[in-house]
Amino acid sequence: AFLDLTGPNEIEGMWKESTTLPCAYVPVEDFVQQTLTWTVVHDQTSGTIFRRDGSGDHILLSEYRDRVSVPKDAPGNVSLHILNLEVSDRGTYTCQVTWRASNNSLITKEITTKMEVVKVAVTKPVIRAGKLGLTVPAGARTSLTCVASGSPPISYRWFRSSPGRKAQLLSSQAELAWDSLRLSDAGMYYCEAENR
Repeated sequence: AFLDLTGPNEIEGMWKESTTLPCAYVPVEDFVQQTLTWTVVHDQTSGTIFRRDGSGDHILLSEYRDRVSVPKDAPGNVSLHILNLEVSDRGTYTCQVTWRASNNSLITKEITTKMEVVKVAVTKPVIRAGKLGLTVPAGARTSLTCVASGSPPISYRWFRSSPGRKAQLLSSQAELAWDSLRLSDAGMYYCEAENR
């Protein structure tokens, strides 16, 4: 329907992760977005988290500073992105948009989304081991990928071990890649996975 906001009624976010509260509309010619506000109702308190108007973007609740954003250059996408979720972020969030028509009349619409924040059991990373003894021709492109399960976020490090010498750190990504293998790349490589 005309300038209707769309988004889910309920959403589940993971503690310490980031999440997006979707809110979107189909832009219509002759209707210019004037204001966007995101408000929240927690257990007993309520407040305006975010406001976008002619003077820019404003984050009004201090506990959300440096943790929330709304896309700037995606017309019609006014979703709220929250980083590093806390259990206290659970509540009912309202996205409200006001448009000005070419005849200067105003239209306001809103949608509400309830968000729960869930904690996951903390588990150490477990690496799924690949086959040992990989043979690849010189000059080929190849990569080694570290696959680990466990509580996110997981960080990865690839090392090359040399007998009698300290292991050499090669990458802080899950994947270690070569564009063109040389004979000197032969050796023993291993991956470390780490979480909190």
